[in-house]
Amino acid sequence: MEKKLSKIELERLYTKKSMSIREVAEFLGYSKDMVYRSLKEYGIKTRSNKRRSRLKDIDLSTLENGIKRKETRGYTKELYLDESTLRHHMKYRRPAG
Repeated sequence: MEKKLSKIELERLYTKKSMSIREVAEFLGYSKDMVYRSLKEYGIKTRSNKRRSRLKDIDLSTLENGIKRKETRGYTKELYLDESTLRHHMKYRRPAG
């Protein structure tokens, strides 16, 4: 039987840090379904999938400096993101050329 998720931890990661259900699940080592069920059980409102990326609010040079400083893996942990999210964002945000 899986250990129950903490309401405080879910609120901190999902609500305050704006992590996705998938990111919370990976971070805590649970399934997405378990995180989703726990959010519903605790009455924490889920967001729509059409929310704006937090990365759009961060200046491109700040992102590039963070990646240089900590490399992609380290920087995504600092931002509470999945590596593929940052890679995808950087691929389409950098000027062509």
